[in-house]
Amino acid sequence: MATYKKKGFKPKDKKEQHAADMQSTTAEVFNTLDETASKSEQWIEKNSKPLFYGLVVVIVLILSFLGYNKYIVEPQETEASNELAFPRKYFDEAIAANSGTDSILQLGLAGADGKYGFLDIATKYSGTKAGNIANYYAGVSYLKMKEYQKAIEYLSKFTSDDELLGPTALGAIGDAFADIDQQADALEYYEKAANKKDNEFTTPLFLFKAGKTAMDLGEFAKAEKLFTRIKDNYPTTENGKDIDKYIYSAKYAQ
Repeated sequence: MATYKKKGFKPKDKKEQHAADMQSTTAEVFNTLDETASKSEQWIEKNSKPLFYGLVVVIVLILSFLGYNKYIVEPQETEASNELAFPRKYFDEAIAANSGTDSILQLGLAGADGKYGFLDIATKYSGTKAGNIANYYAGVSYLKMKEYQKAIEYLSKFTSDDELLGPTALGAIGDAFADIDQQADALEYYEKAANKKDNEFTTPLFLFKAGKTAMDLGEFAKAEKLFTRIKDNYPTTENGKDIDKYIYSAKYAQ
């Protein structure tokens, strides 16, 4: 049976059909984008005042932060650093002296001649780096004066990620606890000090103190592990030279 085509009908090949479909899809996409853009414009127009005020608040906060740092924090840091030089002089003098250091350390703590000492600086400039380091000097001063509770108080306020100063402060707290016969607390802080930073000065030193304290507490297995860490990782340091005898002592005490 013959098949007849309608007048004027032109069949499209696949390429033409695909192009027509793409054109139709593209048109739909642009129509959708136009509608979305129109809605967005309406929303922005409706909320323009809240958006403006929000932007103003953000700008004010940023400028306030920058201004606070430039005109308050930075000058205060400089002032605190300058104040710290005075008590540091007494602290250094006391460290260098062989005897009669308590009175010198006390001058560093309390200040003299109208100048601030470590205690004043730690309080007045508590948010500054100098105020933070004043806590360290105050703590070490009290430790040397055998005022152990005050030493622990001020050293605990000090924070630092410095390679040597951070571990040394924690180790000094351990020393204070050891001197008031709180060996378990001393061990805790010696271990914290040893693990704070990995270097060949503070790490083996506080591993050794931790090991000896563990021995005093009868924790011989722990002591052996601590001494063995020195042997494995720091054999050429001062604490590593005769470490074998401490390892054997801990091993045969178990």
